[in-house]
Amino acid sequence: MTRAPAAPPSAHPLTAAYARLSAVFPGLRVTLWDAAPPSGDGWVCAAGLAAGGDSLESFLARNDARIVRDHGQRARPDVVASFALHRYAWPACLLITLPWFLHRRVPRLPVQDVSFQREPGRMAVRISAFACLPDDPAAALPGARVVPDEEALRAEVRAAVAAHLGPVLDGFRTRTRRGPRALWGMASDEIAEGLWHVGHLLGEEQRAVAALQLLLPGATAPYVGSAGFRELTGPCGEPLPTRDRASCCMYYTLRPADTCLTCPRTRDEERVRRLTGAG
Repeated sequence: MTRAPAAPPSAHPLTAAYARLSAVFPGLRVTLWDAAPPSGDGWVCAAGLAAGGDSLESFLARNDARIVRDHGQRARPDVVASFALHRYAWPACLLITLPWFLHRRVPRLPVQDVSFQREPGRMAVRISAFACLPDDPAAALPGARVVPDEEALRAEVRAAVAAHLGPVLDGFRTRTRRGPRALWGMASDEIAEGLWHVGHLLGEEQRAVAALQLLLPGATAPYVGSAGFRELTGPCGEPLPTRDRASCCMYYTLRPADTCLTCPRTRDEERVRRLTGAG
């Protein structure tokens, strides 16, 4: 598979990746900023979530209202917090994993350099540094840090996500009532399921699965578990990719009769039925 075209010289080396993300997933738009992050009109800095103050309280309140709107009932406070964390972490991981997947470029994004607007699904980032490979045309640009090979670049992805999500997980920890292992299991799931989904939208699902298996092979602290992918067989012998989550999304607390497709409690027969639309 050939590498995706690099961004034009006049653009930031991450711009092209974020443009492709918005093209296949219009529900998320990413812009870059230099001097000051966007503010007002619902914008929140990720550092506010990590601090656990008013920004976090407001974010949780909006997610509480959304659950009532979508499900017609209130959720437990820890479930609200878990849903809210997912709604931030899933797109936040893509800020790092998608440029790596498309262009082999890995931005470093401390929490103070990322802002988001939950409605209508926008994120804004400041990128002062990124890792890349020696043959990348962007290697000579300001902020580039060259690493020797693909495994070193995968280590950069794991480190960049951990550096960004770690403070956010700390901010949510007491509200979710989850310990560090469960929270980092959730981080593993957000990495895997976000890039898997967008890889599918890009028409590169198999490559995304293969990349994630190398990125999260297991025993890569602080992450818990591996990418968790495996393959089922459909009624006509067709391969059906699936995975087992490392953490619980807590959806069962709202719909006890339902389980998520990637929940370890969902039997393979049920997964095949849903994936093929049979029955």
